[in-house]
Amino acid sequence: MSERESTLTGHSPLVAAPVRARGGPGRGTAAWRRRTVAVVAPVVFGAALLVVWELVVRVQDLPPYILPAPSAIAEQLRLNRSDLWATFRATGANALVGLAAGALAGVLAGMVAARSRLVDELVSPLAAAVSAMPIVALAPVLDTMFSATSSIPRRIVVAVVAFFPVFVNTVRGLRAVDPVHAELMRSYAASGWDLTRVVRWPGSLPFVFTGLRVASSLAVIAAVVVEYFGGLQNGLGSRITSAASNTAYARAWAYVVAAIALGLLFYVIALAAERLATRGRTAPDR
Repeated sequence: MSERESTLTGHSPLVAAPVRARGGPGRGTAAWRRRTVAVVAPVVFGAALLVVWELVVRVQDLPPYILPAPSAIAEQLRLNRSDLWATFRATGANALVGLAAGALAGVLAGMVAARSRLVDELVSPLAAAVSAMPIVALAPVLDTMFSATSSIPRRIVVAVVAFFPVFVNTVRGLRAVDPVHAELMRSYAASGWDLTRVVRWPGSLPFVFTGLRVASSLAVIAAVVVEYFGGLQNGLGSRITSAASNTAYARAWAYVVAAIALGLLFYVIALAAERLATRGRTAPDR
């Protein structure tokens, strides 16, 4: 581009070049440093916490039923790795199926409730009541309705738990529409479906994924807890109960660690899906 063309278009190569050289690498270095700190800091803190935990147990000579040492838990993780993996998959499958069903139902119900105040007034109190129902009350009832060898009761409980946060956040997101955007679509004679497809749904994605992240953690908790109340003895919850009742406390903690890992896996997947789907959008206030 010539100097005259640059002047006419409002661009100056003499000014633009230093700005690019000054801004690009600096921002990249700062972003890399922030990402590194975000990864390294939790790892260092976790390692320090494990060291302190080990020292406290050994110095105070705490019995295993109060608090087993991390080294003893690690040994049980090694000795029971095959069973840990099998129970990890069983509980993970129940949590995944229940989460998918509950999230889908929550999104669909939220879309209908966002369009109709009457439906919202009917569904919202019912959803709140169902979400407040304790798992300890719901699980035995469902176990008597289905076979003791079926995974359906556990998946229903997970779906019920996952439904409410997705439903609430979907309704909130679909209604958080900028009036200017809605008015612009109406000026184009857009239908209600076009408004939802072009404006409401894309704008609601950060809210929907916020609900999904919350539901992902709750799904794993529900899948583990519901295993305490009979049914198939093939999940993490049943193994925790069995190990604790047999005074194998380090082994029980090993299954607790596996449950924590499962919850983190679900959360990370939901977070990755959120960032992929909402890239370039503004997240809702949390």
